[in-house]
Amino acid sequence: MNESIKEKEFISTRRASELLGVAVSTIQLWTDDGVLNAWVTNGGHRRIALDSVEALLSKRVSGKKLSKPEESNIPANKKTLTVLLVEDDEDQIDLYRQQFEARELNVNLLEAHNGYDGLIKIGQYKPAIIITDLMMPDIDGFQMLETLKHNEALKDCLIIVVTALSLDEVENRGGLPDGVLFFTKPVVFDHLENTVLKKMLNHF
Repeated sequence: MNESIKEKEFISTRRASELLGVAVSTIQLWTDDGVLNAWVTNGGHRRIALDSVEALLSKRVSGKKLSKPEESNIPANKKTLTVLLVEDDEDQIDLYRQQFEARELNVNLLEAHNGYDGLIKIGQYKPAIIITDLMMPDIDGFQMLETLKHNEALKDCLIIVVTALSLDEVENRGGLPDGVLFFTKPVVFDHLENTVLKKMLNHF
């Protein structure tokens, strides 16, 4: 492949990060995990296939507009945790919101509707807790978690899987990264609340 073709079909990691709205480090992780197609120059620089970037952009599902943490309605004098919910079922999302509000947990609950949206929001907000389903369109929960396990910036993040799959079914699909908590649907919110509260005690 000659240099002129490369220039037309490939872009830098920084340009890819600008197009996708994520950090350069996230682009590097995505290329390592095969989420984005790339090659490495003789000088050691990544070149990202433009069509793979465009494919990710086209898959992105628009959800509800997410408020930044500082725009939350939670009183400023209360310590809060940012919690990202990655779930494609609107009824489930509403149920989570109702339960968090009813239990008066001091969390700023953000939403993503598939693994791709989840990776974008994780890069933007660096949540303290991620609650994710596994079976979702486009990039699913398995793919998202595989990418996240290489991210040192999330080493203190609590990741919780809530799925209709059995533990055996999850294991047959490759299992979960170490440290990820497993809950089955329908989730017992008393158990989930206790887990969130323990995270709060350790976080603040």
